[in-house]
Amino acid sequence: MSFDGLSCSAGTMHLLSDARSRSVSAENKATGQYQEFTTPYAGVPHIVRPDGVYNANMRFSLYRWHIADPVRFERDIKVTIQALGWRKGGRYLPLQDDIASVAFWYQTLPSSKFPKLPDVAKLEII
Repeated sequence: MSFDGLSCSAGTMHLLSDARSRSVSAENKATGQYQEFTTPYAGVPHIVRPDGVYNANMRFSLYRWHIADPVRFERDIKVTIQALGWRKGGRYLPLQDDIASVAFWYQTLPSSKFPKLPDVAKLEII
């Protein structure tokens, strides 16, 4: 899919919770529109467009709150995000996008003590 010569991203968010797998299409996360919008549960509040001076791509800020359709888990959860673009001929193009994500969870207290976090050197992504 293409708008004004720009390729539209696609992809999937894979959820593995308590050994059960679920995939959510990235199209559920954003509408594919290249305009800002906000709603209570999803939106694209900020788009950085190329200014013609630098050879830069468009950058998007997206959000999706799973309030009406929560991802429930009791013990553990693993989330991976797959970013895809399009090649000529309608074939997928795996992308190397810079994606950041955050997750919030609700928990009944008291809980057992959390394990110690790794030191900074172990957290560095190379």
